[in-house]
Amino acid sequence: MRRVPHLAVAVLTAAALAFTATACGDDDSGSGSGGGSGSGSGSDNLGMALAYDIGGRGDQSFNDAAAAGFDKAKEEFGWQGQEAEPSAGESDADKAQRLTDLAKKGYDPIVAVGFVYAPAVKQVAAKFPDTTFGIIDDSSVQGKNIANLVFAEEQGSYLAGVVAAKVSKTKTVGFVGGVETALIRKFEAGYKQGVADTDDSVKVLTKYLSQPPDFSGFEKPDLGKEAAQGQLDQNADVIYQAAGGAGRGVIEATAGADKWAIGVDSDQYQQKGLAAYKDQILTSVMKNVSGAVFDLGKSVHDGKPETGVITYTLKNDGVSLSQSNPAFQDMADVQTAVKDATDKIINGDIKVRTTP
Repeated sequence: MRRVPHLAVAVLTAAALAFTATACGDDDSGSGSGGGSGSGSGSDNLGMALAYDIGGRGDQSFNDAAAAGFDKAKEEFGWQGQEAEPSAGESDADKAQRLTDLAKKGYDPIVAVGFVYAPAVKQVAAKFPDTTFGIIDDSSVQGKNIANLVFAEEQGSYLAGVVAAKVSKTKTVGFVGGVETALIRKFEAGYKQGVADTDDSVKVLTKYLSQPPDFSGFEKPDLGKEAAQGQLDQNADVIYQAAGGAGRGVIEATAGADKWAIGVDSDQYQQKGLAAYKDQILTSVMKNVSGAVFDLGKSVHDGKPETGVITYTLKNDGVSLSQSNPAFQDMADVQTAVKDATDKIINGDIKVRTTP
């Protein structure tokens, strides 16, 4: 708080002093320029803020996994919290403004859901050094107050490849990626390697829904449905998708053809919005995004904020295969193959590639 000049002048009346103190308080609360802290206007921390990726809450996948961790943190720590949805076709400047607004309001930590926030996090985190920023699926932007929450997607995808190769009857399986980025190519790489290592006679069909800078492949179920239908027409009987909200269309088409779908990010068998198709969602490659979000919130709540690159792997239960579908539970030979592959990845006997 700035000092009022000549505050101790004797001629000032008590009323003037009161007015001066009030004016000073108003001026301080109105601040919030660059270099501010996570406490914003000086009020108590309002808790976590979550800035969603394309698709937002309700995508039945990546964003919903982050939302689960957010909800848990709010409940456990009694936080007010705030969620911020993206808009279609927004710029990096729009994302930066969203994060800035949340920081000024006093939210801490602020979690950006997805690598698309990297430029915005880099810019805003530098202006609010006392606020912890988390970014999921990106390690390119680092700082003293940034936690990079990244996952070994290729390891979980390798296990999906093992499953696909074991259950396929047509010797043809599919992969549908939302946008052909380095991140999604990790999913493709692990999946293809898992298939080939299990049965090299199985063919893998690959389709991406859009190319950067067009990220609509993560949000248009109709594109996913069309891509899956194309692979089904080529005799695929198992399709794995890493396509965000567009993955719903992949699952719908695959289940409609009475073939196996493999979900991603969260346990899609359990998603209410996909209940009509769940019997055909054999398993899902889960990234413990909810746990990562909650753990970051807890670290801030405990006064020991996590920062730096935090990697979630098979070894630390950061990635895994869901076991919800009873049909998957009953596949003893598949379960054995998955366990064997898991053990070999953890002990280093299998090195999973990150590019196809």
